[in-house]
Amino acid sequence: MGDRSRSGAAAPEGEPRVVSIVGPTASGKTGLGIALAQRLMRDDGTPCEIVNADAYQMYRGMDVGTAKPTPEERAQVPHHLVDCIDPDETMSVAVFQRMARECIAELKGRGVRPILVGGSGLYARAAIDDISFPPTDPDVRAAIERRGERIGEEALFDELRAKDPDAAAHMDARNMRRTVRALEVIELTGKPYSSTLPRYHYVIPSVQIGIDLSRDDLDRRIDERTQAMRDQGLVAEVERVRPHLGATAARALGYQQICDYLDGLVEEDQAFADIAQKTRRLARKQMGWFGRDPRIHWLTAGSPDLVDRAAAIVHAADRGMYDATDAHADEYVQHHLGTLG
Repeated sequence: MGDRSRSGAAAPEGEPRVVSIVGPTASGKTGLGIALAQRLMRDDGTPCEIVNADAYQMYRGMDVGTAKPTPEERAQVPHHLVDCIDPDETMSVAVFQRMARECIAELKGRGVRPILVGGSGLYARAAIDDISFPPTDPDVRAAIERRGERIGEEALFDELRAKDPDAAAHMDARNMRRTVRALEVIELTGKPYSSTLPRYHYVIPSVQIGIDLSRDDLDRRIDERTQAMRDQGLVAEVERVRPHLGATAARALGYQQICDYLDGLVEEDQAFADIAQKTRRLARKQMGWFGRDPRIHWLTAGSPDLVDRAAAIVHAADRGMYDATDAHADEYVQHHLGTLG
């Protein structure tokens, strides 16, 4: 399987990079984040603090089901953007981007190295990458949708192809929802939709470390985590927070399955089996998402020198070792990770 290194970000040599630890659920990101923070502080004296980049660990009271860092883990290294909103509040990538960048700026202003930790790929990238979120207008979108219903998805896609051939070349003509969104952005901004798409380019000097592992190891870890959630009282947690779950928080994996159990629709064993199965499916999607980013430095989960290797990558990034290749990040794509490809 081996370890695979990719590119970092341009910044003055010697400036501590923001670190982002990514990988699928249950791969060990929380543990590596804490261990790496402690190691880097010992190495060069620069304090490190962790910034959560998980979409659901921000919700108060949703602890077991989101595998939130425990109080003991948070006591080892300060954590940010954990337990910062209530379950009935709405969180979006755009809101998270603002919160994360403000947090990163505040930490760097105090001379602290931020370490992002999370498996929500778009959230992790939104914090440090060149990603913008164009406006939306329900009236404009509704008008485009009505036009699509009248002329058909193929003709609507032809409109997009004429207005933004670059965007159309990378889209599925049968995905009407995305076609509508692209035409909406073009109408609202007067710019090509393709100009708003995410680029593999850091706007904050950063280095990404990914945790790679075999499919069998990942499945085993997911099964163990699912059983641990059952033992730690996920059912009781869902009973407690269910009356307060907003539409966004309710999408956290595991909560709907337990709600179905509480409503008598499935047996408890079936609910937890479904959680494990859907978590495995989520992990495959996460690996596919992260696998497209050519800048991530992949390290093997469970390796006895995992923290040593991670620290070496960070120190090399601080020296500017990977900066030259960052400019070429959009020119190639990594398709394979471990045995999950």
